[in-house]
Amino acid sequence: MHTARQHPLAPVFGLVLLCLTLVAAPLRPALAQSEEDLALLDRSAKAFSSVVKKAGPAVVHVAVEKTAKSMEQFPSELFADPFFERFFGPQFRHPRLPDRDKRNFRQQAAGSGFIIASDGYILTNNHVVEGAEKITVRLADKREFTAKVVGADPQSDVAIVKIDGRDLPVLPLGDSDALEVGEWVIAIGSPFELNQTVTVGVVSAKGRNRMGINDYENFIQTDAAINPGNSGGPLLNIRGEAVGMNTAIFSRSGGYMGIGFAIPINMAKSIEQQLRTSGKVTRGWLGIVIQDVDENLAKSFGGKANGGALVSEVTDDSPAKKSGLLQGDIIIAIDNAPVTDVADLRNRIAMTPPNTALTLRVLRDGQERDLAVTVGEQPADMASIAKKMNSTTLGEMGLTLQDLTDEIAGQFGYRKDQGVLIADVEADSPAAQVGLQAGQLIEEVNRVRVRSLKELQQALKQAGQTRQVLLRVRAGEHSQYVVLRGE
Repeated sequence: MHTARQHPLAPVFGLVLLCLTLVAAPLRPALAQSEEDLALLDRSAKAFSSVVKKAGPAVVHVAVEKTAKSMEQFPSELFADPFFERFFGPQFRHPRLPDRDKRNFRQQAAGSGFIIASDGYILTNNHVVEGAEKITVRLADKREFTAKVVGADPQSDVAIVKIDGRDLPVLPLGDSDALEVGEWVIAIGSPFELNQTVTVGVVSAKGRNRMGINDYENFIQTDAAINPGNSGGPLLNIRGEAVGMNTAIFSRSGGYMGIGFAIPINMAKSIEQQLRTSGKVTRGWLGIVIQDVDENLAKSFGGKANGGALVSEVTDDSPAKKSGLLQGDIIIAIDNAPVTDVADLRNRIAMTPPNTALTLRVLRDGQERDLAVTVGEQPADMASIAKKMNSTTLGEMGLTLQDLTDEIAGQFGYRKDQGVLIADVEADSPAAQVGLQAGQLIEEVNRVRVRSLKELQQALKQAGQTRQVLLRVRAGEHSQYVVLRGE
C-alpha cells in the first residue's frame, strides 16, 4: 500500500496560505474604500466639468485695436524681434512702420469678458478696452460681434461693453462677500489668445489692497492660473456663479507665478449698474485725509492698535467737518461694522451712495463716541482737492503733511510752532525710499526755517520748479538732513 508522504515544505506552505487568508480579509473593505474614493474624485472632476460647460458659453474673447503714438524713439526692428511675442504673447504685435508714418502705429491687444445680460451687455476690465478704436467680441460658438463701450471706470478698472444680440447665454453673478478663503474657484478666459482656457485653484486671500493696480482695491487673491489675456474673464465658484473678475497677476517674469487678483463681483456689480444707467460712477465722500494706525500712534491717541483709521486732516465745508469729526479722531466703525484700516474705510465710503446717513464710531481722547454723518458726493476734481489737502507739492513725492495743533504736538512731544508734521508716507514713493516716516517733523526746507504749511509752501515757491528738496527732519530729540528727489 502506497502511503502518501508529506512534502517537507508543507508546514511552510500552510503558514503562508493562512497569512494570505488573514491579510485578504481586511483588504476587501480597503479595496472597496479605494473604489469609493475614486468615485468621489470622479464626481468632483465631473462637477468641475459641469460648471465649465454651463458657464463657458457666456465667456467671451475681446479683441481690441487702437492707435499708439510717439513710438519713434523705439525702432520697429526692436519690436519685430520674436522675443517680444514670446514674452507678451501673440496679442502684442508691432508692425514695421512705413517711412511716412513714424509717429503712429496700429496696436492689437486682447482680453476676456463675460455676458451679464441676454441682450449683449458684457463685463470686462477697463484696461482691456481703454483707448480702443475697434472692439471685436468673439463668443464660444465662434460668432463675432462689433462692440461699443457703454461706460468705464478707470479707478476700479471695470468697464461695460455692448454687442447687438438676443437670447445670448448669461453668466449668473454670485455673492463675493460670502466667499471664503480656501474655497475652490475656476478661472475661464483667453490667455495668450487661447480661448476658453480653464484653470482651477482656491481662494488664497480676500481684501488684498495697496497693490498699486487700481485706485480702489479689494482684491480676491487666487492661485488659479491667470495669465495675460485672462483680464476681464470670470472667477467662478463651484456653483458656476461669477464671484470675481480676473484683473491682474503678481509676476516677476510676466507670466503666472501662483498669485492672481480678481475684482470682487459685488464691487463690479455696483459699478456696472451705475455705468449702465448713467455712464459714470458716483462715489461717496467724507472730505478727510486718513492714515493707518500702528501701535505707537494708537498709544499716542489713547487707544489700542486693533484697526481703524486716524483722521489727520478735515476739509473745510465737508461732510466730515459738518459732522463734528476732528483731527486726531480714530474712526473704528461704520454703522457698528469695524473698520480694519485706511483701505477698508476708503472703499466702503466710496461705495456708499451720496446722501446716505451713516454713524461713525470714533475714538477721541481715549473715549468712544458716535457721530452722525451724511455722505457727500466725491468731487470730479478729486485729484486737485487731494493736492490742496496735502497742501504741498511734496505730495507728489509721497508725503501727506499737516500743521501741528496743540493736541497733536503734545502727543508727539513737539511744540505747536516747531514745524510741519509728516502725517503719512506713500509706500514705494521717493519719500519712503529715503526713510521718511509718519510722525517725523519737517523743520527746514532748503535751509529755510518753516513752522507751518504756509511757510513750507513759501519756501518751496522760492526754490522754483526744482525736483530736488533739502529737508531737515526731526524724529524725537534728533534731526537730520534728507535730500528728497522727485521721480
